[in-house]
Amino acid sequence: MAGATAVGAGVAVPLGHQEAMILAAAEFDRMAAQLQALSPRDWAQPTVCELWDVRAMAAHVLGMAEAQASFGQFAHDFRAAGKRSSGKMIDEMSAAQVRERTAMTPGAIVSRLAAVAPKAVRARRRTPAPVRWAVRLKNDPPFDAERWRYGFLVDTIFTRDTWMHRLDISRATGRPMELTAGHDGRLIADVVTEWARRHGQPFTLTLTGTAGGQWRSGEAGEHLQLDALDFCWIVAARQPGTGLMATKVPF
Repeated sequence: MAGATAVGAGVAVPLGHQEAMILAAAEFDRMAAQLQALSPRDWAQPTVCELWDVRAMAAHVLGMAEAQASFGQFAHDFRAAGKRSSGKMIDEMSAAQVRERTAMTPGAIVSRLAAVAPKAVRARRRTPAPVRWAVRLKNDPPFDAERWRYGFLVDTIFTRDTWMHRLDISRATGRPMELTAGHDGRLIADVVTEWARRHGQPFTLTLTGTAGGQWRSGEAGEHLQLDALDFCWIVAARQPGTGLMATKVPF
């Protein structure tokens, strides 16, 4: 299994910048391969994000990759979101990315994502350490009381976002999601680590499937067993959770 801990031990070794960039590159590759394999019917399927079908979700993934690759593009998206800001900034920014790519065909989205992904990873890899550590950003609810380091976005959130949308598309189309313990298991272990830190309670957790694992901290806590993908689905607020599973983790 991908994760295992002794009582009271840290759940997983934190992601370092270099490892995070390896995971980021692999995740973009998997997303591009997933999109390439879709049928015309798949692209029109509704997703759990009620305003988006698969094509719109893919356009958002592309938009985020282009914003990561170019500060100018990121600034443009931020300004476009600000002009319409009536809700969460990230929602407005994502909506702007989708809106500006409405005319793109599925083939154009796939080819552009494949071209821009290496540039996005390269720009993230080259982000200076002082910027990653010193710059802190405001967040939308439910994390609005927090100020995240820019490095958390660069190393963690940008990759989690792509990964979660790959899961969204898999479930929307009924197509299996490519999973390995080394890649997906590592990402999920990092999610478990953050989930455990956020609730701070004792627990025993067994996640089943290729990307699963076993984790434990403290004594006499909740005993949970569920599919690894379902765990992420719930803590990412795709569906409600109860008990410790009501603790949300940002994706």
